[in-house]
Order: sequence, then C-alpha cells, then structure tokens
Amino acid sequence: MIPPRFRFLAALAVLAPAFVFAAGEWTLHPDAAEQAEVPKGTVTKMPDWEAKIFAGTVRDWWVYVPAQYKADGSAGVMVFQDGHDYVNLKGNWRVPTVFDNLIARGEMPPVVGIFINPGHEVEKGPKPQSGWKNSNRSVEYDSLGDRYARFLLEEILPEVEKKWPLSKDPNLHAICGASSGGICSFTVAWERPEAFRKVLSTIGSFTNIRGGNAYPSLIRKTEAKPLRVFLEDASGDIDNQFGNWPLANKQMDAALRYMKYDEKFEFAEGFEHSSKHGGSIFPDAVKWLWRGWKQP
Repeated sequence: MIPPRFRFLAALAVLAPAFVFAAGEWTLHPDAAEQAEVPKGTVTKMPDWEAKIFAGTVRDWWVYVPAQYKADGSAGVMVFQDGHDYVNLKGNWRVPTVFDNLIARGEMPPVVGIFINPGHEVEKGPKPQSGWKNSNRSVEYDSLGDRYARFLLEEILPEVEKKWPLSKDPNLHAICGASSGGICSFTVAWERPEAFRKVLSTIGSFTNIRGGNAYPSLIRKTEAKPLRVFLEDASGDIDNQFGNWPLANKQMDAALRYMKYDEKFEFAEGFEHSSKHGGSIFPDAVKWLWRGWKQP
C-alpha cells in the first residue's frame, strides 16, 4: 500500500509534466505568426540562477528585449512561469513573436519578457531535461504567501536591471502562468500589488494543492486591490482529489466580478488541461491586459 505522503507526491507529478493535449485543437493566431516587416526582439539565455530565497535550487531562465527597448527606465516587464514553454517559438504560446507584433502596432508598450523555470533542488542531481519536472515547482507555485514574489522582486528583477533598466510603474508590470504557474502569478500580484498589477492565468490551479482554494473567499472578504486579471479555463480541465479546476476558476471569476475587479474570464468547451485554448487566444488576452497603456 502506498503511504499517504507518497500518494500526494504521485498525484502532484501528474500535474507537473507537459500539459495533456486531447479534446480541442490549438490554432495559430495571426499575431503569433512571424511578420517579415516587423522588427524582431532578442532572446538571451541567462546563466543558471542559484536562488537565495529558495536556497539550494537552480533554474533556467531567458530574457526577451524588444527592438523598441530604450534604456531609460520606460520599458514594461512581464514575467512568465514555466518560462521554457512560453519562450519556445514553435510552441503554443510563441511569446517573443506575439510581443514583436503587438509592440510594433502599439497594442502594448515595449515590454521586457522574463521567462523563468521553477527551481530544481541541487541535492537531487542535475536539472531534468524537461523543466516541467523540476523538483521545487509545486512548492514555489502552489504555495500561498509572498515568498515567490520576494524571489522575483529581490533576486530576478534586480539582476535583469543590471543590463536592462525597467519602469518602476506597477501598471507596467505583468505576470503570467498556466496551471500551477497561473495561481502563482495571481499570488504574486495579490501579495504585492504595489509591484505587479496585471495577471494572466490559464487553467489556473486555484484548488487545494497547497491551500489555493481559499482565494475566492479571500477576494470577497478583502478590499479590492488595483489589479487587472485575465482568467482562462475549459470544461474538460482536471477533476481530482485536490478539486475541480473548471469550478475553481468559475468561483474565481465570480468573486472578482463581485468585488468589481477589472477582470475577464474566457471559458471554452472541449479542452482538457492543456495550453491549446490558452495559447490560441493568448495574443487577444495580452491585448486586453495591456489595453489603454498609453493613458496616464
């Protein structure tokens, strides 16, 4: 018989690998296709990061800098959890290409993209080939509290700014993730709205993996924070011992609407726990998130 502790870890392992692609199909959004006339940003693979706040972990990360970037502290920033998936130009997100196209048309400001993977504990050996299998993912992403926000604000952003100065305006700071990375992104903005005010979460794990099911109640009982939140999920998402993902996201949507947040919820039929629907609508979600950016 498998001890309860190991049954819990085995269940988490189901969530960590690359998303299941089954019902529903991914479609290439026109804004995710390269345009010959559009100026291309650059993507830099950064040296492995050995974290202090998550001591004993190491991770891969990348930085995208748009062609329109100016080193005058005016550029926005958007942080992506499970960064390897978003930086991939052949995947379902293709963020550098989407940013190239939207920035060139003025539908979002010049934004530096930070693509960061969860940490892997050094004592467990070399990093797995797949970033989904890094050992510290659930600890960092599913936990409530400000620890991961502090990691970004005290370690990652200062390191980026050594080379690429960023705006200090929290309205020009966004954060994005899927599944456990989705709840992680919301947690960062919830804990530190003075630093991040835009959230994009797809198939977010607002379930009881590590207490995230508390958010709908917390949102309703807490004075509204200056956040803009885009949520996405689908009817075929996970239903297991930690909760029901579609229901959890509907509860998040209802709580945010009740508290009159600037929020939008896209719900699809027929997709399972995957990046297919979220990736297909990603450019539109980004445009919604950054709408009105030229206004004071």
